[in-house]
Amino acid sequence: MSDLRTPIRRALLSVSDKTGLTELAAALHAAGTELVSTGGTAAAIRAAGLPVRDVSELTGFPEMMDGRVKTLHPMVHGGLLALRDDAGHVAAMDEHGIAPIDLLVVNLYPFEATVAKGASPEDCIENIDIGGPAMIRAAAKNHGHVAVVTDPEDYAPLLEALAAGGTTAAFRTRLAATAYARTGAYDAAVSTWMAAHAGDATPRRRAFAGTLAQSLRYGENPHQSAAFYLDGSARRGVATATQLQGKELSYNNINDTDAAFECVSEFDPAEGPACVIVKHANPCGVAQGSSPAEAWARALACDSTSAFGGIVALNVPLDAETAAEIARIFTEVVIAPEASDEAREIFAAKKNLRLLTTGGLPDPAKAGLTFRQVAGGFLVQDRDSGRLDPASLKVVTRRAPTPSEMADLMFAWRVAKHVKSNAIIYAKDGATVGVGAGQMSRVDSTRIAARKAEDMAKAMGLPEIPTRGSVVASDAFFPFADGLLTAAEAGATAVIQPGGSMRDNEVIAAADEAGLAMVFTGMRHFRH
Repeated sequence: MSDLRTPIRRALLSVSDKTGLTELAAALHAAGTELVSTGGTAAAIRAAGLPVRDVSELTGFPEMMDGRVKTLHPMVHGGLLALRDDAGHVAAMDEHGIAPIDLLVVNLYPFEATVAKGASPEDCIENIDIGGPAMIRAAAKNHGHVAVVTDPEDYAPLLEALAAGGTTAAFRTRLAATAYARTGAYDAAVSTWMAAHAGDATPRRRAFAGTLAQSLRYGENPHQSAAFYLDGSARRGVATATQLQGKELSYNNINDTDAAFECVSEFDPAEGPACVIVKHANPCGVAQGSSPAEAWARALACDSTSAFGGIVALNVPLDAETAAEIARIFTEVVIAPEASDEAREIFAAKKNLRLLTTGGLPDPAKAGLTFRQVAGGFLVQDRDSGRLDPASLKVVTRRAPTPSEMADLMFAWRVAKHVKSNAIIYAKDGATVGVGAGQMSRVDSTRIAARKAEDMAKAMGLPEIPTRGSVVASDAFFPFADGLLTAAEAGATAVIQPGGSMRDNEVIAAADEAGLAMVFTGMRHFRH
């Protein structure tokens, strides 16, 4: 690819985001570039004391229809699309008085931001840019001669090229790739919103797009390359968090931190502090407490072995007392809505610990889409935003749960939603005491969770296994009575499960014989 530089004699600027605009325009003017612009962009350039030519003067037509029609004209698109080394194109430019445009600087109407703030359909539609994408695609197609800039982040390298005498073919190619990605992402956002607006849950074509947040050292394993992209949504979490300290987040850190924060968001701060500890995308300890420090201690007591090197999420601000306790063990990431100055000072001594604050919690009941790639395609589904109303539960055993059992059943059910299936959760007094995750057999998950509780009892010198007097949540129905009976042997007194097995009657009879209370939810929480 040639290193020859193409000078920028004429530039068309039309931006909704005015960041860095006047500095860019001033540098272009100083380099002898003629500036052409539209509407508010032209006004901003003039306000900076710089000469600028209105696009309406270039086209011979005024902006009309509230600015909807201004750049869709041969004088603009001819100047962008003409091949400078094609005699026929040059002759057509001369015949019709079309001047070449060497640089296009456009960023689009803020459609994504308009949707994110919950604007009306009319406002969303009004913020669908037409002329901008058309010009961007034209300039990018003709990147052999034209440079196209769609992001203020590219202003600095553009100015470096300008100072060196013009743009190179390699630079214009990179800009063109970025430009097509931008219009692709923009169209994806518009089409996704339009499908939702039309009530179409399964549109014929589906597009997803993202903006690079950071290149990662590697993926799940060192031999895998990886990067982190933002989808532009305003959902609180690791993607929108501020990192206050610590090493750069890894691929696995990001995945696990998201799992932890989504789980802890199930617990409204109005119900009291909650803490979630995650290891390998599964909660290994979840608890509520009278303080963040108590919630942490109770979550840790579920499985302190797995908590080593884990991710900690809080639903309330991190305070100094909790920070001091968390700092006693090796922790990869702590994420919370806020962190006090005292807590930050304590963590400052742990240089590698990543501390993230989000400014709030995501809404666990808010709908959204998730997708996962498979060979030759991808699966798309609604986010699991299912919540239970205790009044909707069906008591299927002779004995109904006591109020305290019911409270723990509801707690355990919220946790089960975030544990890999097959998921079994033992809970007692607002804390997990055993978690079985990701097993091929539900009875194995039940046994593993109970065994972990036994191990913790021995390690902590407890007089009895914590599962004695606990309740159990199962993310899907018990296909046989064996898993339920294993829970009963571990000391569980009540069970919550979806129901719906062909052997429900057999499982209910086993529960009655064991003296268990059991409720059916009619809802399952598979998490693969």
